[in-house]
Amino acid sequence: MAETWQFQIRLRLADALAETARRDPSAPELAPLPEILARHDAALVCQLDAFAGYVAEAERQGVGGFPLYAWTKATIEDPIKKAKHLRSFTVHVDGAEVYSREAADALERELKPLAGGPVVAALSRHDTNPANNPQIPKRYRS
Repeated sequence: MAETWQFQIRLRLADALAETARRDPSAPELAPLPEILARHDAALVCQLDAFAGYVAEAERQGVGGFPLYAWTKATIEDPIKKAKHLRSFTVHVDGAEVYSREAADALERELKPLAGGPVVAALSRHDTNPANNPQIPKRYRS
């Protein structure tokens, strides 16, 4: 039986618009992005904000149950990585971080023409297959 992976669309926004998207993802200067996302019940989540939320939750509950804590904390504290992740956004669909191939296909089809334009600098598609994703560096493993 074949594995069934879930998917995620990520966007890197133009430098000048990333902070706007963090503050007001429906801002007119982001058009047509908000309209496309609304059609898919989707929302932008800044990767740096998501990482910071993960670290804060781990620190509230105890880091032992959060295997990515040390790596994620090091990422948000590194100025170069922080700058990178301030411009990177994951697209959540129906409140979920990952979603079906069909949902990702439909979303990607509409967003792809925006890539390389004045709002969306780049678009990428990721899946949940561990072979396609970075693994925790040894120095951050418990």
